[in-house]
Amino acid sequence: MTILITGVSSGFGKAIAQALAARGHEVFGTVRRDVAPIDGVTYLEADVRDDSQVASAFDRMMKLTDGRIDVFINNAGIGIGGPVEFCRIEDIERQMDVNFMGMARWLSHIVPAMRRQGSGKILCISSIGGLVGLPYQGAYSASKFAIEGYCEALRLELRKSGVSVSVIEPGDFSTGFTSARKSIDAGTVAEAYPSYARSLASIEHDENNGLKPDYLASRICRIVEKKKPAYRYVVATFIQRLAVFAKWILPAPAFAWILSLYYKL
Repeated sequence: MTILITGVSSGFGKAIAQALAARGHEVFGTVRRDVAPIDGVTYLEADVRDDSQVASAFDRMMKLTDGRIDVFINNAGIGIGGPVEFCRIEDIERQMDVNFMGMARWLSHIVPAMRRQGSGKILCISSIGGLVGLPYQGAYSASKFAIEGYCEALRLELRKSGVSVSVIEPGDFSTGFTSARKSIDAGTVAEAYPSYARSLASIEHDENNGLKPDYLASRICRIVEKKKPAYRYVVATFIQRLAVFAKWILPAPAFAWILSLYYKL
């Protein structure tokens, strides 16, 4: 299969690209800078925030594949942390531009191509934070909630086209995402939000001790090779999967109380 993955320079994207290429698929991956080559992966230079770069990279790939794309995996993303009150508007805009608008830019090219050929699989990496509003990660959760809503609508629109749409919702994973997250200094918000420092420490501890990217990559490989992928896949520890289930069945105040305990609020 011909597969396009956004953001393959590190983390999930790199692990997914390596795993799919190793299984013999024709893999293309987008990067924003020079990175070490991955066997079997063709790099496409594109910043997901730039319309012209996305269009150019898509056209290049389609020329190399004779106009064929079987799978699109939207992976590129960033995170910002801190109380919503203290998040700068420009940082929130960047969060949405990369995580949500970046996906929308690519899909504006991917969807017509797949619909014309009458087949294709779209996999968008969301997060458990796209199902649960995470304290001190409100902007990040908002970007992932947006992905969930967009994909739900897209799935309905494409239901008779032969194109499937799946959302992948990882829990805590040990990647470079934690160190790359732009977080507000705990000292600047301590008076307004005394729980911020200990909550942030708990979040980072869970991420640093989370599952490995290779685990997600192996799941993605199985999903890609399924004849009919499911609508969504929560890829997380048992406790985190249980938390998602709890949100669906518990009254909102009860679930909020559980979250406040878990995040040491």
